[in-house]
Amino acid sequence: MTYSKSLVWFRRDLRLQDHRALSEACRQSKQVYVVFVLDTNILNRLSEKQDRRVAFIHEALVDLDKGLMSHGGRLIVLHGNPIELIPQLAQELAVEAVFTNEDYEAYAKTRDHQVAKALHNLGVDWHSFKDHVVFSGSEILKSDGTPYRVFTPYKKAWLRALKADHVAEAKPNFKRLASMSPAMAKKWSLPGLPALGFKAVDSGMEATVKAAKKALADFKKQMKAYADRRDFPAEKGTSQLSVYLRFGLISIRSCVRAARETRSKGAQTWLSELIWRDFYQMILDQFPHVESEAFQEKYRNIKWPGKPAHFKAWCKGQTGYPLVDAAMRQLNQAGWMHNRLRMVVASFLVKDLLIDWRKGEEYFATKLLDFDKAANNGGWQWCASTGCDAQPYFRIFNPVSQSKKFDPEGEFIRQWVPELAWFEDKDIHFPSDTPESRRPQGFQIGKDYPAPVVDHQNQRYLALRLFDGTKYLFRKHRKTGSAI
Repeated sequence: MTYSKSLVWFRRDLRLQDHRALSEACRQSKQVYVVFVLDTNILNRLSEKQDRRVAFIHEALVDLDKGLMSHGGRLIVLHGNPIELIPQLAQELAVEAVFTNEDYEAYAKTRDHQVAKALHNLGVDWHSFKDHVVFSGSEILKSDGTPYRVFTPYKKAWLRALKADHVAEAKPNFKRLASMSPAMAKKWSLPGLPALGFKAVDSGMEATVKAAKKALADFKKQMKAYADRRDFPAEKGTSQLSVYLRFGLISIRSCVRAARETRSKGAQTWLSELIWRDFYQMILDQFPHVESEAFQEKYRNIKWPGKPAHFKAWCKGQTGYPLVDAAMRQLNQAGWMHNRLRMVVASFLVKDLLIDWRKGEEYFATKLLDFDKAANNGGWQWCASTGCDAQPYFRIFNPVSQSKKFDPEGEFIRQWVPELAWFEDKDIHFPSDTPESRRPQGFQIGKDYPAPVVDHQNQRYLALRLFDGTKYLFRKHRKTGSAI
């Protein structure tokens, strides 16, 4: 036993089971306290006061506290700047060490460095552990010691490196949890949402560890069909686990274990998606410039000519392209979007509307309950052809053919764009091309449903010219040294 008392700082890991930092703290300490900080550096940037994510976290913290109480502990909740609050709490509790799990976003890395430094000055040890990923940024490297920039060779190296120990369950000894007096529990109790400046809102998902475990168990039964069903938004063919992974109500290790146990084509396809998750976390960690600019240098100076009115129509789901509009309305109303549709609407914004991918990335960041900076940035840059492992810039999703292929009967469209419910299946994918004789009686394009904001074929040509011109200018710049 190394420490008499220690503190575990929870962040994006709101569970007690299979928790690396908690497990290590319990192994090395006689008494372990648990804290979560409602970080005002993050909360103060949220303009929407009915934020689903804040409501979800709040509910998850209630569940976490109940779990701790069942083992004789309690959750300490602080509200403010963690750079100040964690060292203060460490002093007040007289702990000898702080344990936490790593976070790879730029803000988090800077924050943790400052907290660790302040703790060091107080004589308090700092320990951080890999928990959010299977392999962290510097673990899977090319033979020359540099990070991978392309997914497929990264995936092969990831699979070669994977051993049972990498996904073994981290089991905390809950007998080490420190109890708190009623006065301490009251002092550090979870404030209500109004006290935090937010309004109550239904997140749309149950924010409990029990719900996360059930979601994985349910998906495991359907995992064999994942490869065949995952691209159809009207079906429940995906895992529905992205929110639980984002906030750590379930561990990535338990998901990988489930995929390896299932042994099917669907399981292998899902495992590949989990590896994509590690890949994007690695990219964010090793190439932090992607947070604000294109991964590929040659695409950092594109002058996007898209119109603000088109961006507004895209945000509202009023583009005249039904699958795009259905997906955006699902995002706005439910705080979630099917992965296939994330690609479709991103391609449409960048390649059809010619709008900077960063505007779409930012909009998703404000709406997605499962928002994860690494995955969101990686996905947007992939669709925009500006990122690592980018699709070729000339591959542009056709929103109508995507609709016909992945929502053939228009079931998803009818759910989210009800004004089109009475169109025939063959017409619902692009109603502006439907002869008036086949439209519902009295239905008018431009009145009952928007006319297309752009012509796809024309915009495809403009997108190709935009990217071709950028490549030419970049080559000229590299050859002559002139400024772009």
